Amino acid sequence: MPGLPRRLAAGSAGDLVSAERDIRARIGDQHLDFSAMAAVSNIYRAANVVRNHMERKVLADEDLSWAAFTVLFVLWIWGDQQTRHLAEEAGVTKGTLTGVLKTLEKRGLARRRAHDQDGRLVLVSLEPKGRAVIERLFPAFNQAEAQVSSSLSEREKGQLASLLRKIIRSVEEQ
Repeated sequence: MPGLPRRLAAGSAGDLVSAERDIRARIGDQHLDFSAMAAVSNIYRAANVVRNHMERKVLADEDLSWAAFTVLFVLWIWGDQQTRHLAEEAGVTKGTLTGVLKTLEKRGLARRRAHDQDGRLVLVSLEPKGRAVIERLFPAFNQAEAQVSSSLSEREKGQLASLLRKIIRSVEEQ
């Protein structure tokens, strides 16, 4: 779908109609929900734009990826985590988590260890150096979040968050 997301994110109704015509010409007479296509396309585009912005403007100075930052954040807020729970909370696969943890351990930011009661389980902890990094970095991250969402009113931010939670719940319930 190269080009499709940007075209569906077009600013004017005329642009959207043009994109719909292009899609219909390619796909044919199938009934399509263009509103759903535009909504999902824009969720995807917005998430990628925000993630790339945060990695370049906030996380690059600490040489952290989005996934690494998220892992540090989860450990900071909720404490030690089993790897399977940490992967789920951070929104990454177990394979991705393994690579992220390897990097964080090398840098002395996090540590893996066997679970006390069940040696098959692995617990991940935030190291003091990792705590210092996340505590120093989070205010700058939140300031960038405020800047990214500054074109929205407080009411719109609340509405957007609520609508996105609704989509998340509907997908997770499937």
